[in-house]
Amino acid sequence: MTGDADTGDQAFGRERRLTRASEYGRVFGDNFRCGDRYFTILARPREDGDSARLGLAIAKKQIRRAVDRNRLKRIIRESFRQQRSRLPAVDLVVMVRRPVLDLQQAEIFPRLQRLWHKIIERCENC
Repeated sequence: MTGDADTGDQAFGRERRLTRASEYGRVFGDNFRCGDRYFTILARPREDGDSARLGLAIAKKQIRRAVDRNRLKRIIRESFRQQRSRLPAVDLVVMVRRPVLDLQQAEIFPRLQRLWHKIIERCENC
């Protein structure tokens, strides 16, 4: 039994995440990207899945303090979890840039929302 079956569709179980280096490598190798001043999202359509999966690549070089990296990861995961049902079957890797530290959580969610929407629009044409 999977984690999602126990906790409902809103859970963020292993099947909703990129967990292996090879999965990240496929996204980094062949992707389309959406981004703004704060975020870059790499996306690659999935052939073998029915839902979106999320990977996070938040570099220590960009976000030095672990507490800041962890806070950003929590915010990005929550935003993804809220939009997952609307997203097509894609593997996603989210990267951040240093200026994101100047934003409050209330400012981050709308920016991510716009990027998720761009991915949805882009995948309609795939």
